[in-house]
Amino acid sequence: MSEQRQISNSPLILVDGSSYLYRAFFASQQADLRNSAGVPTGAIRVVTSMLKSLIKQYPESPIAVIFDAKGKTFRDEIYSDYKAQRPPMPDDLRSQVDPIHKIVKAMGMPLIIEDGVEADDVIGTLASQANEQGVDTIISTGDKDMAQLVDKHVMLINTMTDTLMDVDGVREKFGIPPELIIDFLALMGDKVDNIPGVPGVGEKTALALLQGIGGIKDLYENLDKIADLGFRGSKTMAKKLEENRDKAELSYLLATIKLDVELHETISDFKKPEPDTAALIELFEEFEFRSWLVDLQAGGGASPELIEEASALPAAPDNVDYEVIFDEAELDRWIDRLSTADLFAFDTETTSLNYMEAELVGVSFAIEPGKAAYVPVAHDYMGAPEQISRERLLEKLKPLLESDEHKKVGQHIKYDMNVLANYGIEMKGIAFDTMLESYVLNSTASRHDMDSLADRYLGVKTVKFEDIAGKGKKQLTFNQIELEQAGPYAAEDADITLRLHQAIDAQLSKDEKLSKVFTEIEKPLIPVLSHIERNGALVDPKVLGEQSIELAARMIDLEREAYEIAGKEFNLASPKQLQQILFEEQGIPVIKKTPKGAPSTAEDVLQELALEYPLPKRILEHRSLSKLKSTYTDKLPLMINPRTQRIHTSYHQAVTATGRLSSTDPNLQNIPVRTQEGRRIRHAFIAPKGYKIVAADYSQIELRIMAHLSQDEGLLEAFSKGADIHSATAAEVFKVDLNEVSSDQRRSAKAINFGLIYGMSAFGLAKQLGISRKEAGQYIEHYFATYPGVQNYMDDVRTKAQEQGYVETIFGRRLYLPEIKAKNAMRRQAAERTAINAPMQGTAADIIKRAMVSVDNWLAGADYDVRMIMQVHDELVFEVREDQVDAFVDEVKQQMSGAADLDVPLLVEAGVGDNWEQAH
Repeated sequence: MSEQRQISNSPLILVDGSSYLYRAFFASQQADLRNSAGVPTGAIRVVTSMLKSLIKQYPESPIAVIFDAKGKTFRDEIYSDYKAQRPPMPDDLRSQVDPIHKIVKAMGMPLIIEDGVEADDVIGTLASQANEQGVDTIISTGDKDMAQLVDKHVMLINTMTDTLMDVDGVREKFGIPPELIIDFLALMGDKVDNIPGVPGVGEKTALALLQGIGGIKDLYENLDKIADLGFRGSKTMAKKLEENRDKAELSYLLATIKLDVELHETISDFKKPEPDTAALIELFEEFEFRSWLVDLQAGGGASPELIEEASALPAAPDNVDYEVIFDEAELDRWIDRLSTADLFAFDTETTSLNYMEAELVGVSFAIEPGKAAYVPVAHDYMGAPEQISRERLLEKLKPLLESDEHKKVGQHIKYDMNVLANYGIEMKGIAFDTMLESYVLNSTASRHDMDSLADRYLGVKTVKFEDIAGKGKKQLTFNQIELEQAGPYAAEDADITLRLHQAIDAQLSKDEKLSKVFTEIEKPLIPVLSHIERNGALVDPKVLGEQSIELAARMIDLEREAYEIAGKEFNLASPKQLQQILFEEQGIPVIKKTPKGAPSTAEDVLQELALEYPLPKRILEHRSLSKLKSTYTDKLPLMINPRTQRIHTSYHQAVTATGRLSSTDPNLQNIPVRTQEGRRIRHAFIAPKGYKIVAADYSQIELRIMAHLSQDEGLLEAFSKGADIHSATAAEVFKVDLNEVSSDQRRSAKAINFGLIYGMSAFGLAKQLGISRKEAGQYIEHYFATYPGVQNYMDDVRTKAQEQGYVETIFGRRLYLPEIKAKNAMRRQAAERTAINAPMQGTAADIIKRAMVSVDNWLAGADYDVRMIMQVHDELVFEVREDQVDAFVDEVKQQMSGAADLDVPLLVEAGVGDNWEQAH
């Protein structure tokens, strides 16, 4: 960038609030920041941070913040399609606009919104006023249109990138001076604002025209000279300009920022910001901007309660002291400190995220905030210093790591356990896991990775792995990273882990029920999952290979059938071709559109169309088989570990909102069970020689939980008597004797039983059963008449969710529902359906987790030759020595049945076989 000219010490600062609003929202989307009530806060945080940065940079400057007004502007009157294609503001952004406005005012800045014009026009007018008075102005924006305002008194600053742009800067960035920016925008148009521009004129052509001849006025006075410019297309450009003169002139008008808006405030009204500290503390407390709260507490003006809340979290250390340990004497001193500490943070650095393949590169630890150490053992880049050997480090650390007495905290510490197990170390003494502490505190407030948690709970921007290792194919593994970078990064991990624990535990420990969810369910599950993951499952690649061949053949048949129906060959995976064939050529009605207005070919749309049309049915079946083939039959053989000859999935405790476990690499939870092809995949999960597969799962667990929660007498009685609940429901709903219930009636009753606990409407039930909406509505009425306690429970849950913003499982796990009071009816109703189902699904998740802990503890002291190898939904899968199967099945059913004390029996069913499908 060119050298910036000198500006006054206190220039007028005009902030383009609308520009930053959207940029802040989309920049914060990946982290999905929310407070503990589930309210989105990402855009609020970024915009506030930007304003704080401006105040710090220009402490004596008057600052005003300008936003677009709601409704149409004069540009809409000129051109009805202006910004017409822009989607409506996302609800998560809309909910943050008012809080941002409040924070702006609390920070002591004028908030300016003028009807009928855009923020650009207000800023342009204010900058013009300042110009007339010789006042330097800096416009804080990320909008390129503003470059037209730059002159000797006006500069732009992009606060997100901290870059200033003066006249020379505009020339350097755009290739033209500020006075030609409007012409530039008018010639090439603007897709974002739907400014038409001149067809066929892009950025390069526009620059060639402007640099070669001049602005639009000059161009139309010198059309005969355009061909001489010699750029590609210059010979026909004069004709294009002549034919589209009206578009060029319209675009020029639309792109021009007004400089004469009648304003209610002038620059003389703007002063240096004088914040309302009490109001800011209250707002920052509401949105849980912890580090800013601590910064503000000394300012006074807030209630003692708010100040106490803000200061309860650990303040950032004045400075950090991170060291890299190369000699054993220093390592011994650290081990002595770790041995006497009440708690220490521990983290590993490795060569891979795959815990079965990862090699240890180093370890880090911390015992007090701001002080941490990293011990490298395997950095092998050229010129790497000599390091303590891996074997020697682990020999010294093993007694400490395997001790129950020495308490550790980690971030996703299960991974570290698995890595250490590769070296014969069984890690014990796990007291806390910051990922799980955050997850239990609020599963939906944010992601639970370290970087997101550090930002949320500490206000700290950590060094990300990509910052030191790079991205994509060229990304380095940790052993290749120079210790000047690797050391501080690794030490920071341990330091931040310790500080996160202190911050999150301060909140978690205030709620007894949530604390128990962590200490009695999530924490004890860590070593259990580690055992299951490392046990792995035996898979027969031959079975999968044969199925892959069969799937490929069936997919070819389906393609042929689809071509025959369509009357031509096409790409079944191409949405564009499907749109044309289904809706244009086949004349199938469009039932849903994409956000861009094209006919949707999404799964749910095709499912509905497949009820009446053969082509969508073939496409769906082809998609299903293709997914099975690529995800499982082709991929599973490639995932067999060469050392163990087994596949080893990763179970995730902190992903789903309700508490259910998820798994990846491979995803065992998503293997289809309703199709023959899906069930066949389970045939490949086999028992070793001399063993059997035992699959034990809870029968109708969510319906039993519903009976317990609703205390409906009919449901309680049916389950207590061991009745077939679906047949019992069918008998009541269809008014027939229990012995006369048909298979169709039982199927319908099953759809009702499960559908209603998931909030299914009459429309959804009608669709599933293939009946009229009226008939489905009657079924639902009969159901609630039969089980009135269920209706009362659902009504009570909706009310409580509205009042407190969350629902709970039987064990106290909490699910926040940020949309429960949404003005949008569809979003609110979706939150209500979640409120009804979450206590059941979450309780079922808690029960299976408790069962896993119970079974693992029991097996540790029992004389059984058994491996727990998988958990899938409400099912546990084991490898059991053949001669112990019968005794094991009896006892494991008792263990699992005792995982919760409900008012109805917890029925566990178990099957035995040579493979998973036989046992299921």
